[in-house]
Amino acid sequence: MRNATASAAPDRTPHKRAAIAGEFARVRAHSLALAAPLSAEDQCVQSMPDASPTKWHLAHTSWFFEAMVLCQYLPAHQPFDRRFFNLFNSYYESLGPRHPRPQRGLLTRPDAATVRAYRTHVDAAMGSFIATADAATWQAAASLVVLGLHHEQQHQELILADILHAMSCNPLLPAVAPAAAALSLAGAAPPQRWLRHEGGIAEIGHTGGDFAFDNEQPRHRVLLRPFEIAHRLVTCGEWLAFIDDGGYLDPALWLSDGWALVQAQGWRAPAYWIAQGDPRAPGPGWKVFTLEGQRPLEDAAPVIHLSFYEAAAYAQWAGARLPTEFEWEAAGALGGMIQLTGHAWQWTRSSYDPYPGYRPWAGAAGEYNGKFMVGQMVLRGGSLATPAGHARPTYRNFFPPAARWQFSGLRLARDLAC
Repeated sequence: MRNATASAAPDRTPHKRAAIAGEFARVRAHSLALAAPLSAEDQCVQSMPDASPTKWHLAHTSWFFEAMVLCQYLPAHQPFDRRFFNLFNSYYESLGPRHPRPQRGLLTRPDAATVRAYRTHVDAAMGSFIATADAATWQAAASLVVLGLHHEQQHQELILADILHAMSCNPLLPAVAPAAAALSLAGAAPPQRWLRHEGGIAEIGHTGGDFAFDNEQPRHRVLLRPFEIAHRLVTCGEWLAFIDDGGYLDPALWLSDGWALVQAQGWRAPAYWIAQGDPRAPGPGWKVFTLEGQRPLEDAAPVIHLSFYEAAAYAQWAGARLPTEFEWEAAGALGGMIQLTGHAWQWTRSSYDPYPGYRPWAGAAGEYNGKFMVGQMVLRGGSLATPAGHARPTYRNFFPPAARWQFSGLRLARDLAC
C-alpha cells in the first residue's frame, strides 16, 4: 500500500474514547445486522455499475479503518491481507490502485466468511487502538475514526438501496427484510399546507460543535427571495394523478435530458412500481416492490425512488418547482415542515457545488467529497433507510440527476411576489 497522509481537518472538539468506542461497536454491529437476512449469494450480486455487493460494502468499510487509521497511526499493525487494499479501495487515488467499480460483483473470493473475519480483525485492532493510543496519536487520529463511523453509516443506507435494486431484478421479487416494519411508510397524509418565508439573508451551513462533512462548511450567508414551501412530501396518491394525467407522456413538463431518459428507458412510473396486470404482482391495483417484498401501493405514503428529472417534471405539472437547498434549510429552521427526515431524501434545484470558502480536508480524506462537485444535484433530509442519528439539517446528500434507486422523493416550493 502506498503511504499517504490521511489526516482530516484540525478538530478541536474533545474526543472521549469511551463514547467513541461504544459508537464504534454499535455502528459496526448494525452493518452486520443489515446483512444478516442475506444469503452468501445475495451478498455477492452486483445488479448495475452504480451499485455494489453487500459483501463489498462490509469489506470496504473495514478497509477504510485499516487504510485511513490503522496503517497510518499504528506502525505495528499487520494488515489482514494486503491484496484487500486494491480490492476494497473505492476512489482514493492517493491510496493506490483499485479494482474496477463495475466488476465488484465478480469478486466471489474472498467469500462472505472471509470478509466477516476481515471485519473481526479490523475491529480488534481498532478497539485496541482506541483504548491504548497515546494522547498525541489519538488527537491526530480521532477525527478520522469519527469520519469512518459516519462513512460506514452512509454505506449502511447503500446496502439497503443496492440490495433492493438487485432483488427487483429477480422475477421472484423476494423480500430481504421481512421484519423491517420500521421501513414502512404507511400512515395518513395531512392536507398539504404552504409555509411562507419572507426571504432575506439566511445563514446556511453547519455551525460547528459536532461532526459534519467538509461539504457542509463553511457557514455562510445567502440571499433568498420570498417563497413558499410545502409542509409535507408529495404522496403516492398525488403521483398517481400525475401518471393518470399523462405526466410521463408530455415532453413539455420535462427537462431535455430527462425526456430523453423517459423515451430511452420507458419510464412510466417511479422505480419499483408495478402496474396492475403485471404477471409478477397479480391482483388489482398498483403494487410497489420494497425490502419487505411487494406491497399494495399506499396513496398516503410519500413517493420515493424518483430521479431528479421526475421530481422536476412533477413540480412543473403541479404549477410549482423544487426548492433550492438553501430554501429547504432556511424554512426547516423556522419550523412547520414535517417529514424532514426518516421518509425520503428530497431533491432540490441546487447543483452540488462548494460553499464559498470551501476547503477539502487534508490528505486522503480530502478525496471524500470535493472532487464530486460537478454534475450532481443536492438532496436534503434523510430517508427511511438513513441510520438513526446520521441525519442533520445541514446534511448535503448528492447524486446524479438520473439516479432513482435511492430512497428519494420531493417537496414542492413556489415563488412569492416580492
